[in-house]
Parts: sequence; C-alpha cells; structure tokens
Amino acid sequence: MTRTVLLVAHTGREANAAAARRVVLRLQEAGVAVRVLQDEAADIGLTGIEVCQFDPDAAAGAEVVLVLGGDGSILRAAELAREARVPLLGVNLGRVGFLAAAESEDLDATVESLLERAYEVEERITLDVTVLCHGEPASTGWALNEATVEKAARERMLEVVVEVDGRPLSRWGCDGVIAATPTGSTAYAFSSGGPVVWPGVDAFVLVPNSAHALFARPLVLGGTSTVALEVLPSGASAVLACDGRRTLPLPHGSRIEVRRGALPVLLARTRAVPFTDTLVSKFGLPVEGWRGAAEHRQA
Repeated sequence: MTRTVLLVAHTGREANAAAARRVVLRLQEAGVAVRVLQDEAADIGLTGIEVCQFDPDAAAGAEVVLVLGGDGSILRAAELAREARVPLLGVNLGRVGFLAAAESEDLDATVESLLERAYEVEERITLDVTVLCHGEPASTGWALNEATVEKAARERMLEVVVEVDGRPLSRWGCDGVIAATPTGSTAYAFSSGGPVVWPGVDAFVLVPNSAHALFARPLVLGGTSTVALEVLPSGASAVLACDGRRTLPLPHGSRIEVRRGALPVLLARTRAVPFTDTLVSKFGLPVEGWRGAAEHRQA
C-alpha cells in the first residue's frame, strides 16, 4: 500500500514555500504520495500531488500530517488530524513552536526519520466544550491549547460565576477566563499568570484574566473535573474562542461546560526531548553554572 503524507505549510512566506517544495520532492522520490491543501497548492507549485479541501476528510488515510510552520499552523492542522486519528509531526518554521517536534535546521533529518518510520507517537489531552442556552445544548467545540470565555466589548467587565464539579466556587468580574490543557499551559494561560504544567499530567488549568475578586488565583484541576462558567447579565456580553481559531458569541445567561476531551490529539516525535529542555530552549532560561548529578557525583 502506498504511504500518504498530508503536508500543511505556512506558505505565506517564500522560505516556507521553498521548504515545502523540498519536502514534497524528497517524499515523492521515496515513493510517498503527498497531499496538500488547496489554498497552499499554488504557492508550492509542484505537480504529482493530490490537492484537497480543508475539511475532516483531508487527513483520512494519511500516515502523518507533516506541518511546516509555527504553533498556529500546528493548531490549524490539528483540526484535520484529530478526527482522523492521524499524528501531527511539526517542524518549527515560526517563532516559539512549543508544539513542534523539530526546528527548521532539522527539517531534512526529520523527513528522513519519517521515511524510516523512526518516530514515536504521544497523546495530548484536549478539552471538550459545550454551550447551553436556557438549559439546552446550543453548540459544542474542542481545543488542544485552550478554550477562553472573553468579554466582547472593552467598556465593561465580564461577570461570570465559576462552578467546579457541580459546586459553585466564586464570582469573577474579569476580562475573561482561560481553561487550558497542559499543552496549552505555556501559551495564553502562561501569559495571563497561569502555571506551567508538564504535558504528561492528567489535569487542566483555569486562569482568570484580570479578575476583580478576593479569590482569583489560577487553579489546577484533575483530569476528571468539569468546569462550568455562567455568563451573568450584569456584565459584558461574551465570546467563546477555542485555540484562538474557532469563535462563538455567547448571549447573557449562557452556560459553558469544559471537561477533558473524548479524543486526544496525537503528536509524533522523531527524538525524545525532556520537557525541561524544551522550556529552557523556548523561553531562553538561564542555566549557566549547572553541573548536573553526574558531575556532582564525580566531585
């Protein structure tokens, strides 16, 4: 059976488009069929590739979704890969790239590892979100990084009541509330004062954003918990955003329930990198003077 790779690339930059062309040619040379999205095909500009729409069937039958870009590109590709249960293999051609398995200088080596099937797959927790209006389900969504309830207008604060596992916790006047997975704890939640959670922890975090309340601290909740936010009419109208990509207006009185997602996102890794090393690299943390256990034992 012919192997197939869905290639998703941020081709708005010519350097990225050139990298995508190099990858396509190498995969084709190795006998791997390449599928690309319609809005990226023209920038790549090669023949012999399958062109598909951005829809749930795009990743069907693919071995891997190979992503060239930053975290935004990987989150975009996750919309295609999650339902198809296909792993994402990201190469960071953007800035921070927490979700990527490799950096731009490792692109060729990453493609060779893919061809040799020299990669491992790990599951990342997602969040399922249900919006209820007048007690009836109105819409659903999901997120790999975070689901946020934010005020829709600058003039007023959002007023929400927070509930955990069926019990009221607090009322917050705030700019918004962020529910983030461990994967997303280094993104929007981190910039709002939330904790960094190691990816393997079965938990998610709840972070109030600019809250005016006696108790307004970030919370780390168990993976089986359910959080509910009720949007009160005394505050601003609100909007729900999942991974900053999929948004939905929330009328007053809406109830937003967040729990661990039924489907994880699969991430492929061509080499094992401790999460501590990733933090040091991405945030540029100072580690000068570190000797390590081995050197201490020798001293």
